[in-house]
Amino acid sequence: MPSFTSIAVLLAVTGSAQASASVRTSRELSFEYIAGYEPGTLVTDHAAVDLDQAEMEGQLALGTNQGYTRAQKIYEEGAYSKSVATVTLTAALTVPITAGTIVTGTAVNGQQVDGKVFKGASADDTTLRIQYDINSIQSSYVGCQVGANPSPVTDGCFAMTGTLNIDGFGSELAYSYAPEEDNDNERTIQKFSLQAEAKMYRCGNSCPYLTFSKFYEYYGRFDYADHWVSSAFAGEATNFANGDADFGTFTGDGRVQAIKKGSAYMNVWMYVIREMEDALDDCAKRCDINDCNDDPVKAWDEAVAFYTGSLELQDGSGKGKLLHGLADKRCVNFNTCGDLADSLEGTSHVNLEIFRQFKEGLRKINQGECPAARTNKENIEQLMAIPLVQGTLRYAYVRSTDADPDETAEAEGATFAAAVLPVVHACDEGDAKIIYDNMGVDSSKPDFKAVKEAFERNYACMGIRCEDVGGLYDSVNMKYFEGADPCGSSSASGMSLTFGLMATFFVGITMLF
Repeated sequence: MPSFTSIAVLLAVTGSAQASASVRTSRELSFEYIAGYEPGTLVTDHAAVDLDQAEMEGQLALGTNQGYTRAQKIYEEGAYSKSVATVTLTAALTVPITAGTIVTGTAVNGQQVDGKVFKGASADDTTLRIQYDINSIQSSYVGCQVGANPSPVTDGCFAMTGTLNIDGFGSELAYSYAPEEDNDNERTIQKFSLQAEAKMYRCGNSCPYLTFSKFYEYYGRFDYADHWVSSAFAGEATNFANGDADFGTFTGDGRVQAIKKGSAYMNVWMYVIREMEDALDDCAKRCDINDCNDDPVKAWDEAVAFYTGSLELQDGSGKGKLLHGLADKRCVNFNTCGDLADSLEGTSHVNLEIFRQFKEGLRKINQGECPAARTNKENIEQLMAIPLVQGTLRYAYVRSTDADPDETAEAEGATFAAAVLPVVHACDEGDAKIIYDNMGVDSSKPDFKAVKEAFERNYACMGIRCEDVGGLYDSVNMKYFEGADPCGSSSASGMSLTFGLMATFFVGITMLF
């Protein structure tokens, strides 16, 4: 996979010229669509976190020690999202500056660059952290992309030396710094997990969040997602209460698969849920007759941005690296693309339904219907589990039928299982153990039938349907692989579908007569 340097260059073409016209408030009449969803707030910088994932995967694909080191640095330090400069002031401050104060300066390319104080500074401080303004055009959302970026873009960064115009100050402040060293990122994929305890478990009266609690109770760690990825980077064994993995058993591509799938489908997956919960919390706390949507709409839009990323483009036709992209990949394997979840082409049924829920939830939040929007959040959570189940089943089948499966399939199957096992465990501990015993790292050849049946026994509890999961499909011979067909009408969800079809049939007959 090639480096995403070309993407970074494209993003900086307009540099600070557009940054000077950036939106200082989060609300405006319209923003670029995110895979068909129209956000009500400015979230281009949030969507760009998928460029971290893409660059990280590109570095891992090089297969070199240097690429591996760079990938870990991107995971830990970020490269494309929430860019912040740390400048050294020529003279110490004489008065404090509060966070959010508007800052204007000159960029490396000589044009104006705008930002805001990221962290408040006290009198006598000699450094100032400034977050760069972003604009509403995804392809040029910010002109400074440094951090751990292997090919840093500095045209839109503050110049090496100059003066800063601070809102409310009567005089400019002289500063100096090194653009390629002193620009970093406050949003990283690793932080999605490291901040989980504070943001999902100890966040006031609304916490702990139910889904995150399932993962904490299963793994026994708040940072379970980062622990998985970091252990894979280090080639070490995890230390979980359940679901351990020893990445030291992998000698080739296994660790790479555990890293890149863990970062997207464990770290980012849970943070999407966090943003939806945050939106509902804000909606309940801050909605009144005059202003009931700014904060909750922002958080809801952020959930969409993190679910989708920027690479999916406005119409969803791109090749994304996050959860939207995963759902579209798996629907091809399970014959669940399209409105009826019965096609091998097009957008996944999962994505179509999730975006219906995103749009409906946004409408409710805009109208202050906070409790009603929780139903949409719960539906999205349940749908988000489907590609993880599909991924686990796919690699269970590959490993069970391949005479000599490699560690790549083992690692992919183990990571998909790790991403969904706590949900199964909350339904039935015995079935979760069956899946783990068959799919864990260094497990023996799996019993595909046992894994499939263990999942199916819990579909009703997990809130998902047989027809949404589908069956593993042989696109060459145009039939389901032996023993991998969708679960039948004997399940509760399957029976519901059958009864629904029967009801439609009898209504049609009645109308004829």
